[in-house]
Amino acid sequence: MEKRPRVGIVLGSDSDFEVMEEATRVLDDFGVPYEVTVASAHRSPERSAAYAREAEARGLEVLIAGAGMAAHLPGVLAASTALPVIGVPLRGGALNGMDALFSIVQMPPGVPVAAVAVNGARNAALLAVQILGVKDPELRAKFRVYKERMAAEVAVKSAKLQEKLLSSLK
Repeated sequence: MEKRPRVGIVLGSDSDFEVMEEATRVLDDFGVPYEVTVASAHRSPERSAAYAREAEARGLEVLIAGAGMAAHLPGVLAASTALPVIGVPLRGGALNGMDALFSIVQMPPGVPVAAVAVNGARNAALLAVQILGVKDPELRAKFRVYKERMAAEVAVKSAKLQEKLLSSLK
């Protein structure tokens, strides 16, 4: 039996899934159940607000919103829920994602939205895992192992580079 979703991933458009799919892969790797939906802040504002209002009652604990250009979706969600919202500014448009980034980080006082890098769906999912880990020791332990594995990979890469540099000096 599948567990209830803990993370809601909201896309402003189905075309955003190409970038946001990375968040689903990370959540899958950590064993965190999630759901994905499309709700546009501009084309379906009531759907977006209703999704956020109903999210907590349905068991969601964190929302991740991918949005481009004006990027109002994360803010619309944050205005309608007490759950943490992570905004992923998506590359595109005339400003190549900078407009989306600024829209997400410039939320008014009282309506916080966490922001990651442009097209940073991976980090959004990792941040969601960390947020969930605050009250889930098993998930927090998995995140520690992830960080240890990442550090070990860096050490291996450094050793290989050193070996390559040394062999080029001979």
